[in-house]
Amino acid sequence: MSVTLDGDKSGSVPSPVRKFVHGPRPESVPTLVGTACTVVGLIDVGAGVFPRFRHSRMHTLAEVLPGALGPFAAALSLSAGVLLLLLAHGLKRRKRRAWRAAVVLLPAGALAQFVYRHSVIGTLVSLALCLLLVRHRGEFAALPDPRSRWRALANFVLLGAGSLGLGLIIVSVHPGRVVGSPSIADRLQHVLYGLFGFEGPVEYAGVTSWTVAFSLGALGLLTAVTTIYLAFRPEHPAARLTEDDEARLRALLEKHGGRDSLGHFALRRDKGVVFSPSGKAAVCYRVVSGVMLASGDPIGDVEAWPGAIERFMDEAKAHSWTPAVMGCSETGGEVWTRETGLDALELGDEAVVDVADFSLAGRAMRNVRQMVKRIERLGYETRVRRIRDIGEAELARIRRAAADWRGTDNERGFSMALGRIGDPADGDCIIATAHKADEHTADSPYGDLKAVLHFVPWGRDGMSLDLMRRDRSADPGMNELLIVAALQAASQLSVERVSLNFAMFRSALARGEKLGAGPVLRTWRGLLIFLSRWFQIESLYKFNAKFRPRWEPRFVVYRAARDLPRISLAAMQAEGFVNLALPRPLARRFPGRRPRPCAHTRAPGQEHHARAA
Repeated sequence: MSVTLDGDKSGSVPSPVRKFVHGPRPESVPTLVGTACTVVGLIDVGAGVFPRFRHSRMHTLAEVLPGALGPFAAALSLSAGVLLLLLAHGLKRRKRRAWRAAVVLLPAGALAQFVYRHSVIGTLVSLALCLLLVRHRGEFAALPDPRSRWRALANFVLLGAGSLGLGLIIVSVHPGRVVGSPSIADRLQHVLYGLFGFEGPVEYAGVTSWTVAFSLGALGLLTAVTTIYLAFRPEHPAARLTEDDEARLRALLEKHGGRDSLGHFALRRDKGVVFSPSGKAAVCYRVVSGVMLASGDPIGDVEAWPGAIERFMDEAKAHSWTPAVMGCSETGGEVWTRETGLDALELGDEAVVDVADFSLAGRAMRNVRQMVKRIERLGYETRVRRIRDIGEAELARIRRAAADWRGTDNERGFSMALGRIGDPADGDCIIATAHKADEHTADSPYGDLKAVLHFVPWGRDGMSLDLMRRDRSADPGMNELLIVAALQAASQLSVERVSLNFAMFRSALARGEKLGAGPVLRTWRGLLIFLSRWFQIESLYKFNAKFRPRWEPRFVVYRAARDLPRISLAAMQAEGFVNLALPRPLARRFPGRRPRPCAHTRAPGQEHHARAA
């Protein structure tokens, strides 16, 4: 397949490749500076906390690093060390504000060393590091990450806990100078008092009392100042789709939505978007833990994809985010890797059913056929309709049922979930519902509704599964019943293809159970089955396989192998498998932290399951 692309008129999409390998990137100045700050910070903290460290052979090394001796110097060393540790990660990520803070901190530390310690070497080292930062200031141009006021609370809790722990060490590392035998409670009380600048119950001989007091006071002041700064600095909210962005995306999907089954999920309103210079293509994304996650293929004309991809990479570079793509198709992976030099790795397979080929006849469909017939005999009936054909009262019941039947506090789904049901702008979406009147129908807020499937459009002739929800009291097999009903009604809705769930590592599970599978493949399959206890990897694959689909591979695109753990964690956060949100009472007070609700699909028999495992 040869495709002419913007930005490379003479090229063509390379042949299908499962893994693209590129050489490692060289270490950069920001990485080295950040590492140096980490080392210096740890030594400074050690010099400020441990008296034996300050007077041991390591004292020779500590003499040429920011820090000083004596009561004042111990507090200064401790403060400088903690600040450098806090700045190190920002310097590695090329953050402009971290650079500014380091440039201000290093001369101040150099002046303190000269005034209090009279160390010319230490002063020169601090100034040399500062000059290195100034010389390479162009390397530190990354813009801030999305943030909100909740980070002030997080800083107070984490840095406060760290200060409390360091304080206990400071109080306890002078056994020869302690007067009496204070208990753990006395020492803890002394730390708490010292963090607020007051004298505690523990007494020391000589100048040690001043050393402990200055050090504890410095930790308390550092915690207070950083928390106040984070609380009052301007917010930088995460990108969200505007009405204009959504209108432009819908226009692109109208023309090119049939290319990717995940295209409609770009309309999630908790995603940001970058458009190509021509406006004919776009990439939607969300930033999670410093990872800029795109999902699916770019939206729009494939010839304009390189322009949108370039804008995406520029945005990632401007903020020093780690770029990654979850769930792109084979063609999408080829374009991403060719245009950016990133790598691609097969993540799993999407189950796609061609309506014309689907039938309940035959031995292969025996289990599904029997289950559907059994449920129908129990009195269940199904309805498959587009959103625009459902009354508002019934739609409200469906939305309420879908929310109440979710089964977990946090929603799941990102790359393959729309995040809403029944929006007036989503009139082309399709809902399949199961109904049964019983003794509880009159009292139920959902009426006779027992299960819901929601599909989004896939171009003009397809639909893609968004979520599956069912009443816990309903009979088993609701999901199979509704999928069969949707497939049987698809032709009446002008639907020719249906995308079901995504099966992560499907090929490994399928090959690992075959005769002749090698020990490595069997071990890998065993690990996946073990992980299925939490992520339903195997059950989702087997559920999809019931409908005899064709499997379309999906890929993750990443920059380097060392980024994969970070990308995996960010993806699991985005999909809802790992929830690092604040507790509910705090989330209400800091609403910017908790993302907007999003929908998810479920494996059979599960109360919740994400379509993208």
